[in-house]
Formats: sequence, C-alpha cells, structure tokens
Amino acid sequence: MGSVSEQPLRVMLVDDHEVVRSGIRALIEAAGDIVVTAEAGSVRDAIDEAERTRPDVVVMDVRLIDGSGIEATREIRARRPKTQVIMLTSFADDEALFASIMAGAAGYVLKQIRGNELVRAIRSVGAGQSLLDPAVTSAVLDRLRRGKHLLKDEKLARLSPQEERILTLVAGGKTNREIGEELHLAEKTVKNYVSSILSKLEVARRAEAAAYLARHTTTPGTQ
Repeated sequence: MGSVSEQPLRVMLVDDHEVVRSGIRALIEAAGDIVVTAEAGSVRDAIDEAERTRPDVVVMDVRLIDGSGIEATREIRARRPKTQVIMLTSFADDEALFASIMAGAAGYVLKQIRGNELVRAIRSVGAGQSLLDPAVTSAVLDRLRRGKHLLKDEKLARLSPQEERILTLVAGGKTNREIGEELHLAEKTVKNYVSSILSKLEVARRAEAAAYLARHTTTPGTQ
C-alpha cells in the first residue's frame, strides 16, 4: 500500500482567460489533494506570482496576452528549478513542444484533455515525472531522433544533449556552480563543458553563446 502525501500539491494556473482558469481550478481542486495557490494571466504576472508563491506545479498556457508561456516557463525554471511546468495548449504543435522542452517544461497536454487525466498529469509532474501528451509525442520524438537540425543551425547541431542542457542554463543566467548543482556535476566539469560549447559555437564568451542560442532558436508564440 502506498502512503499518501500529507502535503497537498501546490499549483499555479496561468491562462489569459479567467473563465478557463476558473474551470481548471474547480476541476483540480475537486481532487482533494491539490490546491491552487495562485493564478496569472500574463507572462509578467506568471513570473512574479511563481516567485511569490513557489508552487510545486505550474499549469501554463502556451500563448498569453503579452507573449509566450514558453518564455515564462524558461524564466520560472531558471529562478526556481524545483517548480515543474505543464504546458497547456489548444492544438498539437511539435515546434511548440520542442521549445517547451528546451525551456524546461516537464509536460505538454492539450486543452481537450479529460479532467481526471489533467489531475493525473499534475500529480505525475509533481512527483518529478515527465509526461507528454500521446497526441503530440510521436511526431516530436520522430523529429528529435532525426537530429538537432530542427534547431535550424549547423553550429547548435554540433552540441551534445548535455551541452544543449548546459547552454540553455547558461542562457538562463546560471553560474557554473548553479548548473553543477542542478545537473549533479562538478563545477570544473561544467567549466569544461562551457569551454567546449564556446568552441563549437565559435564564440569567446558565455553571453555570446546565450545570444547565439536566442538568435538561432525560434520560440513559437513570440516575434
């Protein structure tokens, strides 16, 4: 018999439609083991509220009134890696899914998801598991298997998966020590990875590498 956690999962809802947030709130709070601690309707509010309330899980709409939920996810995850994010969207878009994964999202589900399945998804992500909606998984995994050319840049395609992860964290403003703590690597090992990344991207400084990633990776939902 599994033990039931005494602490309810703390969730923040981010959607620019209040009626959608209200519906999701009613649905997941009926589960009994999840509480909604905050709501937001914009990228700025999402980042601020996540910092203030420190939720376990954020249910994040991909498109918000002032930008992309993917950008909000990247910022929230950079500031608070323990907070997990589920992206919620109206349609299957494997470009958006890839960008969500790169931003640190743990899950991506369609708004047509059944209520009990959304609750299950929130619990799974809250427990540290990764999840992908079956409707979008196969197309994206197929593209990932074909290689990193979907980043549309030959230099980024030189990076190993670990180097990609580290570059994403560098772009999020993390120090070598913080990256090491997050990825369970020695600080010297991270420094070696960063040197390799700079060499492969043919740039001299971390800031240039971060700018290179931003310039050559398109994020759906932003201009």
